[in-house]
Amino acid sequence: MSDDLEILLTNDDGIDSTGIRALYDALSEHANVTVVAPAGDRSACGRSISHEVEVDDHELGYAVHGTPADCVVAGLAELGPFPDLVVAGCNKGANLGEYVLGRSGTISAAVEAAFFDVPAIATSLYVPVDDTPFEDVEVTAEDYAEATRVTTYLADRALEAGVFEHAAYLNVNVPLPDGEPAPLEITRPSKRYEMDAERDGAHVTLHDRVWDEMTPDALPDPPGTDRRAVVEGNVSVSPLTAPHSTNHHEALDALADDYDGFRLE
Repeated sequence: MSDDLEILLTNDDGIDSTGIRALYDALSEHANVTVVAPAGDRSACGRSISHEVEVDDHELGYAVHGTPADCVVAGLAELGPFPDLVVAGCNKGANLGEYVLGRSGTISAAVEAAFFDVPAIATSLYVPVDDTPFEDVEVTAEDYAEATRVTTYLADRALEAGVFEHAAYLNVNVPLPDGEPAPLEITRPSKRYEMDAERDGAHVTLHDRVWDEMTPDALPDPPGTDRRAVVEGNVSVSPLTAPHSTNHHEALDALADDYDGFRLE
């Protein structure tokens, strides 16, 4: 990795999280890293954007009182040198499956970069949990060792390899380290979606059932998907595009042709 490489580093867990510090320490050994990250936890905020945000100086760079998308726009357009690469993460908790792509602040930062025509890597750590509430699960800097390894590798190699001539960003999900380097698997986002809701008086509780089956024997996701890769102990790298592609087809053309004669009764 060249010392001349400019990286904008952001996340959605907040600038004081362990994951962004781990990536900063690893990447800044070989590149010029500018951190522009939310001042606090803005997980699962998607691509929410603000018209105006406060910015504080921080030992790592800039703490923005806004969303990850705010951070990317502010960082690219104003706060930092224009980068060769945007890195988002490392997120505590995996970002797996098609249905999370629009929800995750980590991934949304990468998508925002894509609209600036800047390649991006979004890195998340898969943390298996039992009955412990996820917010109470402790993740140490050492737990991000595999995540920093693969992110540094991709930051070093992917640009020159031409990866971003075909992908706008990489969604990277990493298992916890187990002593040996994890294999890297190129994947596609899982299509599983198992949300439901339950009403109790004036309240409705939403349940994400996808995470109920996360063992290799029980996992219904097929080979080649991001979820199966990380559960089997591999690093999942999904090459994705943004903005969304258009699926033009004759059925919609026919509706458009008939619209001129349509009248409400």
